[in-house]
Amino acid sequence: MQIKADLHVHTTYSKDSLITPKDLIYFAKKRGLDAVAVTDHNQLEGARKIAKETDFLIIPGMEVSSSDGHIVALNVQELIPKGLSAIETVERIHKAGGVAIACHPYVCFKGCLRDNVCATFDAIEVINARAFPFKSSVKKAEESAKKLGLSRVAGTDAHYGPQIGYAYTVIEAAEPSVEAITKAIVEGDCQPFGEPVPAILNAQQEFQRLKRMIKKFSHT
Repeated sequence: MQIKADLHVHTTYSKDSLITPKDLIYFAKKRGLDAVAVTDHNQLEGARKIAKETDFLIIPGMEVSSSDGHIVALNVQELIPKGLSAIETVERIHKAGGVAIACHPYVCFKGCLRDNVCATFDAIEVINARAFPFKSSVKKAEESAKKLGLSRVAGTDAHYGPQIGYAYTVIEAAEPSVEAITKAIVEGDCQPFGEPVPAILNAQQEFQRLKRMIKKFSHT
């Protein structure tokens, strides 16, 4: 069966995200998604909690800050420490039963892996809807995935609800479960789709962040 999933979304469990658990489900459904990977920065608490509190299919994960760049870990059962090399991080993810994805490997201003992407990864995020520059980052990631023989996936990297679903992965899974989805990704039974998040939504995100910051300081 086909499952349409955004494999890279941050919630308010990440300090830089505005997406509440309620927003996550609302916008995922609005965009016609069947599943969402919650990939908050260096922690699993939010993903686990949200997965328990909703019937919507949540793929628990985290975005790990390795010393070489950011790596998305899907379906891990334990916290993956930050600060390790990319190779060590991938090894830890695999030992934890997870899937290692090189996220936004060729973008500017984002902890990108670049030449540290290697064949031990399970997949490359070839489309990141908030990548800059978008076209060249997609082209380079596609070339890397082909060269290394890795699966190709897509995610929005959303930090603001309306951004969810601008990039997504269509996965041919045996059933709608986290295990079936991650297995299909490793085996390459998936296809990335997506477009850049509209500039107006990124501007709205920054405006909302500013409002939140002003509100926070006004109460201190």
